[in-house]
Amino acid sequence: MGELFGTDGARGIAISSFTCETAMQIGRAVAAVFCKEAQKPKIIIGLDTRVSAEVIQSALVSGICSMGADAVIVGVVPTPAVAVLVKKNNACAGIMITAGISDYRYNGVKIFGADGFRISRDDEQQLEALVEKGEFELKSGRDIGHIYYDKDGQWDYVRYMLKLVDSDFHGIKVAIDCANGAAYDCAGKIFRGLGASVLLINDLPDGENINRNCGTLELYGLIKTVVEEHCDLGLAFDGDGARCIAVDEAGRVLDGDRLMAIFAAFMQFSKKLNNNGCVVTKMTNSGFYKFARDAGIVTTATKVGGLHVIDEMRRSGFNLGGEKSGNIIFLDDETTSDGLLVGTKLMTVMKLSQNKLSELGKIMTANPQILLDAHVKEENKKKWRENSEITQLIVTYSGKLGTEGRIYVRESGTEPLVRIMIEGKKTGIITEYAKNIAETIERIYG
Repeated sequence: MGELFGTDGARGIAISSFTCETAMQIGRAVAAVFCKEAQKPKIIIGLDTRVSAEVIQSALVSGICSMGADAVIVGVVPTPAVAVLVKKNNACAGIMITAGISDYRYNGVKIFGADGFRISRDDEQQLEALVEKGEFELKSGRDIGHIYYDKDGQWDYVRYMLKLVDSDFHGIKVAIDCANGAAYDCAGKIFRGLGASVLLINDLPDGENINRNCGTLELYGLIKTVVEEHCDLGLAFDGDGARCIAVDEAGRVLDGDRLMAIFAAFMQFSKKLNNNGCVVTKMTNSGFYKFARDAGIVTTATKVGGLHVIDEMRRSGFNLGGEKSGNIIFLDDETTSDGLLVGTKLMTVMKLSQNKLSELGKIMTANPQILLDAHVKEENKKKWRENSEITQLIVTYSGKLGTEGRIYVRESGTEPLVRIMIEGKKTGIITEYAKNIAETIERIYG
């Protein structure tokens, strides 16, 4: 078995590579590691809308119960809801069945500890070793765990979200793209419950349309809806509700970098920005750093991935962190990234500042940036680093860009992709460079 956990949990092609056997063993391993001290061990289980979700859930629950722990099934909820419900129910752990932003063919798990935080890399490696070994002390008879169905789980999350927001959104018209994913049912309840006028799109999941030409991956439908329906803003979530990208009233996109600038400035003004700083990643647009320097805001950059961002936030005492992709964390309110929370925070800034989103979006000027993916075979993802043709091409282009640009190439932690990011002054040049690097990687390792 190859490396099970990547940058965002464990995932693979459902059933064929991320198998039912793997899910069952993960369930056993989570129970063995996180429930061994509990008198009444229970694990919260949530899922998104993928066609494979219930099959994976059955295997996962079987593994949990075979170790003597109870499985509490909460149904379709956003990933951050699992983190909230773990703490509310004093559970040993929580498992979200999802492959995040990947298409319906993929599935996997994201695992939370009793404190509501995603488990550490060390914990993941411990689980991976147990799954690899496959030797567990299984229970029998009356010691087998039970299965419970928590029909109020989604509403508990909705009520939690409603209590976090101090202002109401009466007078704000918002279009919300649910990505045919985990937020399709609760998004309307939350934003309508806060007084907003809500238009939902891509809120009819069929098991296969999650993230398909919608959500944070494809904003055309949301832009069209915002402009044609004269909305004040649009919010796009991803398949498990962890990410949020916004659209202003004129149809202009505000990615995670621009949203981070809005939140950092507002929290600084409100004296709520801990240590006057925030955490970003190496993919963050250099325009954000200029905004932060001008505002006197401290920035720390980590590797790409929400786990790295949160780890650095906790280490440095910052309460705001995020990524260009729309993963944004408010540690004063939640223990993980939550796209719906981001949406409520953004609308709160609009309400309290009495500004249109287009005005708020002017807070930073982004430099031209190109993001491309090179498709490779899974076993070849890291080999590009050892290939002189590829590395020399990157060095050559970096030299040509000089101090006015930068290149960052990394392998995806969840899919068979090598991701290329290039910044520079001229869009045409950086696009050409990115295409050449991607084509070279695919020619050699695709």
